[in-house]
Amino acid sequence: MQRRKFIQSTVAGAVAAPAIVKAQQAAKWKMQSMWSSAELTYKAFEDLCTHINKLCAGKLEITPFAAGAVTGVFETLDAVNAGVLQGHASWAGYFSGKDPGLAVISDFVFGYQHPWQAEAWYYQKGGLDMLREAYAKYNAYPVGVSWWGVESIVAKKPIKNMADFKGVKFRSPQGMTAEILTKLGASIVVLPGGEVYSALDKGVVDAADWATVSMNQRMGFHEVAKFPLIIDHSMPVQEFTVNLATWKALPEDTKAIVSTAVRQWTWDQVQRVAVDDVRVMKELKAKGIERIRWDDAEMHKVRELAHKTWEDWSKKGPLAKKAFDSQVAWLKDLGLIA
Repeated sequence: MQRRKFIQSTVAGAVAAPAIVKAQQAAKWKMQSMWSSAELTYKAFEDLCTHINKLCAGKLEITPFAAGAVTGVFETLDAVNAGVLQGHASWAGYFSGKDPGLAVISDFVFGYQHPWQAEAWYYQKGGLDMLREAYAKYNAYPVGVSWWGVESIVAKKPIKNMADFKGVKFRSPQGMTAEILTKLGASIVVLPGGEVYSALDKGVVDAADWATVSMNQRMGFHEVAKFPLIIDHSMPVQEFTVNLATWKALPEDTKAIVSTAVRQWTWDQVQRVAVDDVRVMKELKAKGIERIRWDDAEMHKVRELAHKTWEDWSKKGPLAKKAFDSQVAWLKDLGLIA
């Protein structure tokens, strides 16, 4: 009898084994970044995926892809919705055609001075909840957010105050930044990033809005535009977003691991880029290229001008209004606006 029971239990275990193995198989995600593989920000994303894979110990495997590898940069949210991608690390402003509130959430132009201020709005003042609410319509769940820092304008002439923007041919993406620069007297030229160097070199544009000083250096911009300008004009947010159904299917412990790792990525990326910015500024200074930064009085004036554009965008929809009201209240608490 004992031998028979042993054989029966062994057979039952063998039958159940495939189901156990199946349950232990890793969830496999394809995630696309907004960055090319040459950028430090892509390396930070790649390392985040590797870190999550190790922590999850076989429960989740994320394969990272650079910009354009699976789908276009502007199509990743639709790809996540459809399950072509299980997630992306992108900028919500790319999708503001779906909801103008995403522009207000993704880069409150001329608002914040440092990533920690924007991060506090996201994590402590409801910003991340607003983004999650907006993305839920597209079957997408933003796990967390990061930044690459305050962007640096590259210019072929010194721009020392608001008046110096008058008549400048400026490469800028459409949206709030372009509207504010137009009010300052600049003439906006919309170009892909890959055409900016040539446009600066040939005089098609006099200045450009791209990324931080070190990222601009990698693009070669300072070879032809020797007046970098940092005026807290743009500090876009990057979100780590997953297909909502895919996220819900994860075990709770795996969700906790991913959430914690993404929270760590928030400052890993910010610090990596900041350290690289310091290195590049030293190199530029040695070449006689000095960074221009406006004083507090001039920054206060440009924020007042920007405030009118924020207000215009707040009228474009409920999410835009909610994000505008919340961020203006936070900027007042910070003492950045009256």
